[in-house]
Amino acid sequence: MKTSADLDGDTGEESETGNQARLVVAVDGPSGAGKSSASRGAAIALGMRYLDTGSMYRALTWWLLERGVEVSDAGLVGELAAEPVIEVGTDPRAPWTRVNGTDVSAAIRTREVTSTVSAVAAVPRVRAHLIAQQRDIIARTDGIVAEGRDIGTVVAPDAPVKVFLTADSAARADRRAGETTWSAASTQVEQDRRDRLDAAQSGKADDAVEIDSTQLDLDQVIDIIVRLAREHAGVPHPRQQIR
Repeated sequence: MKTSADLDGDTGEESETGNQARLVVAVDGPSGAGKSSASRGAAIALGMRYLDTGSMYRALTWWLLERGVEVSDAGLVGELAAEPVIEVGTDPRAPWTRVNGTDVSAAIRTREVTSTVSAVAAVPRVRAHLIAQQRDIIARTDGIVAEGRDIGTVVAPDAPVKVFLTADSAARADRRAGETTWSAASTQVEQDRRDRLDAAQSGKADDAVEIDSTQLDLDQVIDIIVRLAREHAGVPHPRQQIR
């Protein structure tokens, strides 16, 4: 499996974290906590790259489903994991996902993929392939905000800034439902199912800062992540009131 970090392009922003090599901000947490929006916003504010590791698992899942592969067959899924060419863009203003040259950024967000991706992500050979690619992407950037389930614990355990973003179950379901055509009730059921399936691949790093976003808006969450990154890099951060 090949993965492109789309590193040739410029994000259009000057990094605010100075010349510190490979500043990695790891953002983990359950689905619906707001990881993607907050991570992209923080990356834009900091002039850093952005990596959505979940899109890589979704891309492989989409490819398997398109070929009629039974994703419950872990052995077969593992054997096929290296077949498609998966590429991800790391510009936080316009991230994209491609499989064999085809843009699947929208296709990987369907309900079918969402309800199936946890089974694919649990396959050890899949994880080995994708984690290696994720580490390569991170290593080839000067600074990146990477989000997923196990960034701070497995993918980049040495990341100097780690965040575990969470929210209560109802708030997460409401947010997810707002992004889809699903009802809040069905979203809650699917979310609880995914939480159980993803439990083995999820976890809060011991040195991560936990942010409960239940009562926070997106800008407030972004501000906290940016503040943590700037504090690590020694860059002053304007004081703001968090209500």
